Amino acid sequence: MPETAEDRRDPADEPFRREVVSFTRRGGRLTERQQDAWDDVADRFVIDVPRGRTSTSIADDFTFDRAEAFGRTAPLVLEIGSGRGESLVHAARENPDTDFLGLEVYVPGVAQTLVGMRHAGVDNIRLAVVDAVPALTRMLPAESLDEVRVWFPDPWHKKRHQKRRLVTDEFVPLVRRVLRPGGVWRLATDWQDYADQMLEVVSRAEGFTSSGTWDERFAGRPITKFEAKGLAKGRTIRDIRATRMPA
Repeated sequence: MPETAEDRRDPADEPFRREVVSFTRRGGRLTERQQDAWDDVADRFVIDVPRGRTSTSIADDFTFDRAEAFGRTAPLVLEIGSGRGESLVHAARENPDTDFLGLEVYVPGVAQTLVGMRHAGVDNIRLAVVDAVPALTRMLPAESLDEVRVWFPDPWHKKRHQKRRLVTDEFVPLVRRVLRPGGVWRLATDWQDYADQMLEVVSRAEGFTSSGTWDERFAGRPITKFEAKGLAKGRTIRDIRATRMPA
C-alpha cells in the first residue's frame, strides 16, 4: 500500500470493533490536481455505491454488476486497499484485456489513483470507497473474480490491536466465496510476524491449495514508494500465493 499503516491507523484508544474491517477510513483534503481528476472522471471510474449506516458501508441489496461497470466481460482482478493506485494502474496498463477493481477507504488515495489513470491513459479500472468485508460478503457476486490481491495490509503491530488484522481464518471464506475455481489469492507484507500469520492462515485455508512456504516476488507488482521504504528499513518483503480449489 502506498500509504503507511501508521497514517491509516485509528488512535490507540478507539474501542475494538467486533466486525473485522480491512482498513480504517481516513479522509483528508484533495490537492488541486486530485480534485481536478475527481471532477473530471470520478463519475466514470468510481462506483456509486448505495450506503448503509456509514460512509464506507454498503446497502444490503446492492450487487456489483461488472458488465455494466466496465462495458464488457473480461477477467476481473480485485485489489483490496489499493491506496494511491501505483500497483493498480501499473497492472491495468500492462494487462489491457483484464479489468481491475480497487477497494480503498482513503478518499485522497482514490483521487490520486484517478490522477495516475489519466496520466497512464488506462480505463480498465473501477474504484469503490468501501470496506472489504461487506464487499466480499455481499457486494461482489460469488465466483466472480479471477484474482484477489492484498498488498501490504495494515499490520496492527501492537499486540492488543492484532485482532483487527484482515488476514485471519475468518477472512478465508469471504475470499473463497468471490474467487472462481482456479482463481488466485496473492498477498504481500513487510511485517514478518504478520507474514508468519498470513502463511499459517493460507496454508490451512479450506478450499485453497498453496505451497506452504513463501512465494517468489510477484513480477506483476511494481516496487511502490511504500515497498521501497520497507526495503530501505531492511525489512524483507514476503509474498504468499494460494489457488482456489474446485468446490
